[in-house]
Amino acid sequence: MTASSAFLKAIDDLPIGTFTGAASPRRYLVSHQIMAGGKSHKRVAYQLGGPDYISLNLYLTRKSGALLRPCEMPAEKVVAFVLALVPDVQE
Repeated sequence: MTASSAFLKAIDDLPIGTFTGAASPRRYLVSHQIMAGGKSHKRVAYQLGGPDYISLNLYLTRKSGALLRPCEMPAEKVVAFVLALVPDVQE
């Protein structure tokens, strides 16, 4: 799936590293890593006190653009999560 500009902006606006935040109304512990000189993003989120789990890879390529690769879940779930996520600490 090619990532939308709103999704890419939301990814860019979130902190790097590990942080907590909320995505209506659930709370999550989120880890965001950037690899390959900024060309690859990995994000994993665990719901605090609940069963939800989000995992994705985002690849920024010259040829194909931004490619979203959710890990064993629908892309729509990942996109909705990233767009709704508000970190507790704003950078």
